[in-house]
Amino acid sequence: MAERPHMRKVKSKNTAPELRLRRILLESGYRGYRVHYEKLQGKPDVVFTKRRKVIFVHGCFWHGHSCRAGRNTPKSNQGYWEPKLLRNKERDKMRRRSIRNDGWEVLTLWECQLKDVDQVARRLAKFMGE
Repeated sequence: MAERPHMRKVKSKNTAPELRLRRILLESGYRGYRVHYEKLQGKPDVVFTKRRKVIFVHGCFWHGHSCRAGRNTPKSNQGYWEPKLLRNKERDKMRRRSIRNDGWEVLTLWECQLKDVDQVARRLAKFMGE
């Protein structure tokens, strides 16, 4: 199926949720991370190489979160959307497993969760071991 013009506008890097996370990291004092680290499967959004910690930021719709936005599937062209969104979830699961098997810790943050900065900061502190 041909790609629709509005689909070309959907970014895969430096999205608003990613930028929000990076702002929270900066405000929380976390520095020295890499962005879209190509040496790990799936090019995680944020990677702390020295700590061997990886953070993925997932859009609720695209990655099938359990929130309202993630449960909202398009009514038209379901033959395209349902398999596509399911593949995204399966791919995410395989990437997390692969990265964990290589000895890294993985944290997944959802777009909807990034609205509560204090909660995200607490989760980051716990994940980073502080």
